[in-house]
Amino acid sequence: MIRVAAFTGGVAVPSARFRVRQYIESLRHVGIQIQEFPATVGSYPPRSHITRPLWAVSSLMSRLPGIALSYQCDLTLFQREMLSTFVTLEPLTMKPRILDVDDAIFLLRKGHFARRLAQMSDGVICGNAYLAEWFGAWNRNVTIIPTAVDTARYVPPSRHSQIDDRKVIGWIGTYTNLRYLYAIEAALAKVMTMIPKAQLLVVCDQFPKFQSIDPNRIKYIRWEEKIEVESIQSMDIGIMPLEDTPWARGKCSFKMLQYMACGLPVVVSPVGMNAEVLAMGNVGIGASTGGQWVEALVSLLDNQRLRSEMGASGRRVVEESYSVNALAPLFAGYLRGV
Repeated sequence: MIRVAAFTGGVAVPSARFRVRQYIESLRHVGIQIQEFPATVGSYPPRSHITRPLWAVSSLMSRLPGIALSYQCDLTLFQREMLSTFVTLEPLTMKPRILDVDDAIFLLRKGHFARRLAQMSDGVICGNAYLAEWFGAWNRNVTIIPTAVDTARYVPPSRHSQIDDRKVIGWIGTYTNLRYLYAIEAALAKVMTMIPKAQLLVVCDQFPKFQSIDPNRIKYIRWEEKIEVESIQSMDIGIMPLEDTPWARGKCSFKMLQYMACGLPVVVSPVGMNAEVLAMGNVGIGASTGGQWVEALVSLLDNQRLRSEMGASGRRVVEESYSVNALAPLFAGYLRGV
């Protein structure tokens, strides 16, 4: 049995859920036991600058019991840094150490803390090739393991509930990423004009504030983990707009993979890993300009057969390449090899 002390950003942090916690059961069956030590007060600073010093002290103090317990384990896994954009208590943990990265954290504070974390680690797991290229300059033992989708939980609906003939364009994400949705607002508004039965569904932890889309054409669902899958299943198309920036190229396309696992066709910005996933099958359409977004969405909304074909293809791609079943052996092999 290999025992792993996993330091994550918190119970509700997506990377903790999807890059650590959902592997616990699968890895236990192959002799790897993960003990998670989530940040109890959060690894990311509060918005109020006044309370940040107290938060920083509290956050670090809460890490001390886990650090002590890491010496009862065989290796340590970091999910990014323990305290946002700083190297603090990481050198006190049990060796060997593995750093897990699913964002372009090297863009923050000139990347000094990211480089130090990589250099003090015995291996680095990156969520995509773009991240691996950067971290490969600081650590020779780098591997790529995408963020996995639990395909036993994220499944196509048994039947699409059709109360009426509305066609739902769906987006799911945190409020920090709403800016990407706002960037294609004009295109979405035009689609609403062209397709009278089209509706935009936004699943988020904050209500969106659009300027040009009729509020009656928007449905908002406040994100909760227990209704996440159900919300995606109520969509007809899943969208993932991005800006072509270094930070966006570091994203691991998880939103796109969630849609695909639920049997949805996708329309996405072909940026970074999104383009790689699009190339793996007839799973959706890439759109870079406003006109392309309009054309892609209208063509899919008007063609139910195409939506079904792309949705089925997307589901197969996730099952074969991005599911927990497909990626758990890679994760286990890397942990054993460090």
